[in-house]
Amino acid sequence: PGTSRAGSLGSDILSMFPKDVGELAYADLKQARQFSWFPQLKEQMLPAKFREFEQFLASAGVDPNTQVTELAWALIPGTATADTGGGAVPNREQIVGIALGQFQPSSAEAYFTSKKLPIVKIRTFSLFAFGGGSGPNDLFFFFIDSNTAAFGQRQQLEKMIGVRYGEAQGLYSNTDMSSLVDQANGSGMVWAVLNPAYTRLAMQQLVPETSQFPAAAQLTSKLKAMTISINGGSGVDAKFEAVCGSTDDANTFAALLQAGLMYRKYQVGNKNPELGQLLDSAQVTPAGDRLDLKLSLTDDQMLSLIRRNTFAVTM
Repeated sequence: PGTSRAGSLGSDILSMFPKDVGELAYADLKQARQFSWFPQLKEQMLPAKFREFEQFLASAGVDPNTQVTELAWALIPGTATADTGGGAVPNREQIVGIALGQFQPSSAEAYFTSKKLPIVKIRTFSLFAFGGGSGPNDLFFFFIDSNTAAFGQRQQLEKMIGVRYGEAQGLYSNTDMSSLVDQANGSGMVWAVLNPAYTRLAMQQLVPETSQFPAAAQLTSKLKAMTISINGGSGVDAKFEAVCGSTDDANTFAALLQAGLMYRKYQVGNKNPELGQLLDSAQVTPAGDRLDLKLSLTDDQMLSLIRRNTFAVTM
């Protein structure tokens, strides 16, 4: 699999994801592990199912902390519930992911076979079950090659294999999503792209203060997408870009967002100066139908942001 630069995935990897993804995200684990805040971000942003996958690999002698260097995952929404603004947010989902690194498929497969784990044959691939292998949410994984492993629910892995063999439509058949993925790809050591439903979910968690303004719910219901990128160095740069329904919506939303941040700063007062400084650092900028929220943070402020569940855009 090709990764041309840090934070960037090759189209050969991206094209394997199913068409109907609601959120697609990426983490350059090798780069991100050097930052003190990453373990907490990983716990919050990466899906819980990935931790099960790590434990499963570790049981076969694969060290996820050294042998898995990059990770891409997608959430596929099942059902949704209406929100107060007339939009919808997901309330059930499945996951499919790809781990890149250095693997020894033959030895790992021999171990799983010796443990008599449930195995499902799909085309030329052996899918190993994490548990019983019969439930709709049971997880499976398989090796694509010595550098690539896939994991997720069986239904989604079968879709991925179908895409690989040209029997199903992949991510690039979803032009709205794939164009944003191409824009986000390479923008940070951690990045994500969210469809409308996941964008609404993220906005509720990112700036809950905007709920104080009745107009915000209607604007949120018209959001089309969001991209997130995180870069680390001497500090942390985080950027959230929402695709709004129109230029007017972006301008109005920017004003509401700035008011919401000021309201939050007034609320915390002197009780939480760290959060007050964090809110001061926020830059809200409308640009056409886009609304950008940029934060330049210290490592401590990044930890404070994580503690607010800012990046918990999974359910």
